[in-house]
Amino acid sequence: MELIDTHVHLADDRFAPDFFEVLFRARAAGVVQLVCVGYDIGSSTEAISLAATYPNIHAAVGIHPNRASDAVPGAMSELDQLSQSNRVVAIGECGLDYYRSDASPAVQREAFIAQLRLADTRGLPVIVHSRDAMSETLELLEEFNPRRHGVLHCFDGTVADASRAVALGFWISAAGQVTYRRDRTLADALASVPADRLVIETDCPYLSPAGHRGERNEPSRVLLVANAVAKIRGCPVEELAAQTTANARRLFGLANPPILPNLEQRLSSETR
Repeated sequence: MELIDTHVHLADDRFAPDFFEVLFRARAAGVVQLVCVGYDIGSSTEAISLAATYPNIHAAVGIHPNRASDAVPGAMSELDQLSQSNRVVAIGECGLDYYRSDASPAVQREAFIAQLRLADTRGLPVIVHSRDAMSETLELLEEFNPRRHGVLHCFDGTVADASRAVALGFWISAAGQVTYRRDRTLADALASVPADRLVIETDCPYLSPAGHRGERNEPSRVLLVANAVAKIRGCPVEELAAQTTANARRLFGLANPPILPNLEQRLSSETR
């Protein structure tokens, strides 16, 4: 069974002490590819470096809405340069966060629109962060993302939100909160998503699934997300894994090479 974790932050310092062990555990859980996502210039640069080093890691470059105040012309120029790397498969994460951010809504909107335009220029999908701002997020996607190509990461909306996003051409990504959210809103939304528009993620080191709350999350736990989503959708986890893996490859334009032997050789040489 092959899984793709479509949203990880492996450049986070919390992975430094046991980085190789984290990758080995992911491999053991069936994770064959990962998208390492930037949230500012530094983490985006590091994501590209990791993707250049490990064949199963791909990079996304972006400025998170909580860092939107940093999206000055100079930083956007740097982001443009980073986006031209052949290891970059998406722009993001970017978007709107009205729950908690040091940046005003106006500043967030400006940074988001700039990155939507960059994604359109580069012909890349966009990884969208939206918290307490779904309606406005979708409005901006409709207006400024003419390619209609990307994913709502860590989706936590309603059936209506999911339907509107899919109608715009977007994928929906399920994360760890699906394993512990008590009300049915998110479960019903994920159950409603067309099979070919669903992907899964950990958002590690954040959003550890049930049974691991308070711990550092890691890519191996995307299997727990897959199990939870499969249960919600009433299908075998093997079917859910095959579908979401195919979806992720289509969304990000990922090749399907024999990744695992190459990864094992690389990790073995690094740990000798």
